[in-house]
Parts: sequence; structure tokens; C-alpha cells
Amino acid sequence: MLEKKNNIEFMFLSTINNQDENIKIPLRELVKKSLKHYLLNLNGKNVDNLYELVLAELEQPLLDMIMQYTRGNQTRAALMMGINRSTLRKKLKKYNMN
Repeated sequence: MLEKKNNIEFMFLSTINNQDENIKIPLRELVKKSLKHYLLNLNGKNVDNLYELVLAELEQPLLDMIMQYTRGNQTRAALMMGINRSTLRKKLKKYNMN
């Protein structure tokens, strides 16, 4: 779900709690929580590709869902994502989704 605040769109995940209340959790908060958990569980291990790891974790499901939503229409998917169609193709190839 997208909401606008000061002309900026935010993504939210809607969940229902024990009292059947619809709670909106910003996607960025879920990402922060996941990263915090990951970092706490490193146990002193060095990580040198965290940026690429995080991007891959977000990018692959994003591509998958957009391609499903557009029923494989790469032109429409690229337009939705705001990227060039050739860039989309490269990303699909990177994740063996072509």
C-alpha cells in the first residue's frame, strides 16, 4: 500500500494484530528491523558486501512481483519501476529470471 505524506510516497505493510486492528508498518521499518537482526547475529564476522546483499534481497522479490503483476510485460514493468527496459533485462538476467 502506498501513502503520500508531503508529496512523498511511502510503502506500508498492513497487518492485523490480536485485537483485529489493521496496523500499518512502514516497509523501511521492516527493513531496519531485519538489518538490525542480521547485524546482531554476525557474531564478529566481517562482511564486505552488505550493500549488495541488501539490494539483492530487495531487488529480486521486487522484480518477481512486478513481472507477475505485469504478466511478463517487460515494457510495462520497466515503466512501473522507472527504469530503462534494457536495465530491467539485465536485472532479470542477473537473478536468472529471464
